[in-house]
Amino acid sequence: MDRREFIEKSIIGGTAMTISGSFGCGEKKSQAQKEIPKRRLGRADDMLSVIGFGGILVKDEEQTKANDMVAEAYDRGINYFDVAPTYGDAQDRLGPALKPYREKCFLACKTTERKKQGAEKELHDSLQKLQTDHLDLYQLHAITTIEDVETIFAPGGAFEVFLKAKKDGKVRYLGFSAHSEEAAILAMEKYDFDTILFPINFVCWYHGKFGARVVEKAKETNKGILALKSLALTKINQGEKRPFKKCWYKPVPIDNDELLNLAVRFTLSQGTTAAIPPGEPLYFPKALDAAAGFSSVTDKENANLQKIAQSVEPIFKV
Repeated sequence: MDRREFIEKSIIGGTAMTISGSFGCGEKKSQAQKEIPKRRLGRADDMLSVIGFGGILVKDEEQTKANDMVAEAYDRGINYFDVAPTYGDAQDRLGPALKPYREKCFLACKTTERKKQGAEKELHDSLQKLQTDHLDLYQLHAITTIEDVETIFAPGGAFEVFLKAKKDGKVRYLGFSAHSEEAAILAMEKYDFDTILFPINFVCWYHGKFGARVVEKAKETNKGILALKSLALTKINQGEKRPFKKCWYKPVPIDNDELLNLAVRFTLSQGTTAAIPPGEPLYFPKALDAAAGFSSVTDKENANLQKIAQSVEPIFKV
């Protein structure tokens, strides 16, 4: 075992806590159940909870369980919910669960369709499943290549649907999610989006040199910056089993509260409006605790995160 492998095993080792309740919370009370802070969404008037509820949380859950999860999140102060058709049955579960709170919440959805016809159908289906007449934010989902961007903005591309939906009042804001710096920057050059949804993660940032360029570009026009992968640690090696079925990477270990706290605070210290934790429900209350006691990361803490980042392989890098 080499030094890097040893350090990685030390970081990600450990035993998960005993679970109970809708989010698998233990008996320990979380930050005296403080309400989650809210931040303005870029240049918009909307104030979003700094932790978002990823719709994948309710994927494959019974409806009663999904209802309880959404109710608990709302009671804690969460008003930002994000979902996508690619999350299995998540839209079917989130629609009924969110309905009692819909008027007081910010609902975001996405499409992976790149052409007009497919995007029109997917938007209609999402509105129907989510039991709403409009989306607060509609996003191009997971744009990754230059070809993706060019297709979206070409005649007959998905962006025609986006513009019409905004004009017709079916969506309020337009945005995108991306896993590529080049695609994200090109998309921002093509159109002045209201938001971006991008991986902002200490390992990718420090070891992968991935993220800072996109964040700075978004700040130039005061876009709402929404963060993915705040609790990602490293890749799953070939032949390894996923630690959690709703998470395709290795997250920060569930029992390492110090690193969990630092990872969330790092992401929220980069000018982001909000961060969406991993799809594994165990991580949601952990992220809430970190956000409830938020303070910007210090120079010493950043130095520690940089050291940890150099010991593991980032899930994204330039």
